[in-house]
Amino acid sequence: MRKLAVPAVAASAPDVLCSDMQLVLRALAREPDAFRAIIKTHNQKLYRIARGVVRNDSEAEDIVQEAYVSAFANLGAFRGESSLATWLSRIVINEALGRLRKRRRTVAMPENPEAQIIRFPLNPSDDPERTMAQRQILGLVERATDSLPDVYRTVFVGRVIEGLSIEETADLLGVRPETVKTRLHRARALVRKALDDEIGPVLLDAFPFAGRRCERLTEAVMRRLGLEG
Repeated sequence: MRKLAVPAVAASAPDVLCSDMQLVLRALAREPDAFRAIIKTHNQKLYRIARGVVRNDSEAEDIVQEAYVSAFANLGAFRGESSLATWLSRIVINEALGRLRKRRRTVAMPENPEAQIIRFPLNPSDDPERTMAQRQILGLVERATDSLPDVYRTVFVGRVIEGLSIEETADLLGVRPETVKTRLHRARALVRKALDDEIGPVLLDAFPFAGRRCERLTEAVMRRLGLEG
């Protein structure tokens, strides 16, 4: 990998941005632990964003891996003007939307594509009826989200499932805050047809990316960077 320029750290940056810059500087110095820390910290958020766009588990995982490789190849371009999470999320969004455009050019999309539903790891000691109810609720959340048109789904995933602010979502998608509000209102109206108000708190558990899947993607990226071991 070519040698990258090391960006300067702004003295007045907020703590989170300073922390991001310190991690970036360590990664630019080729410290494996820094790469691992970046990947494991952001895996779940980036995976859920990617899946929210393409509605496919394996493709979302591939998108995140490609996004990491691209990001690490251009890490010297990170200036700390936004958080590392936002910077990485933009790369994932661009990669995911690019895949979606390419898919539409080459394959005729069915009117009602069947999404792959992730099975959530639940505590086996839970009451069986409660466990079944949780699975049904989470499945409903995913199906309702997958059914949204692309323009609304990306806003819904960012704002509701990821918990980003209106401004963060607008920045991520490159649109005005007013546009986010309008699209979010419509997305919620569509989702409300399939969801009951009681299941709001479980939205943050949708599309998890942890455990072995997180480790597998981390190791795959580290291998591609030549930093395995």
